[in-house]
Amino acid sequence: QVQLVESGGGLVQAGGSLRLSCAASGRTNSIYGMGWFRQTPGKEREIVAGVRWNIDMTYYTDSVKGRFTISRDNVKNTVYLQMNSLKPDDTAVYYCAARRSRGSWLYTSEYEDWGQGTQVTVSS
Repeated sequence: QVQLVESGGGLVQAGGSLRLSCAASGRTNSIYGMGWFRQTPGKEREIVAGVRWNIDMTYYTDSVKGRFTISRDNVKNTVYLQMNSLKPDDTAVYYCAARRSRGSWLYTSEYEDWGQGTQVTVSS
């Protein structure tokens, strides 16, 4: 099992930036990829970005391309989500998740381990 702890959420004005961090511990050698998801009340959790753990491969949902950057530090076992040009529509609870095998970035069912979430609020 992999334990995940997110940090870095908060309140920011539209156009501002935040960087989220997700520290992984436990069986990190079992990680195939990591994803950042977000969820707002009444909506399903959606993928924001993903990164492979051992090669340089990333995925972004269309709405964040050019604004968000996912990266990882394998020494620190940490994944980051740099969020720039934030919009009120980016307001959500952001979760990081770990997966142990290949598949689609999109489906929450393909991720075995989840963090507790961190709130991001973007004011207009």
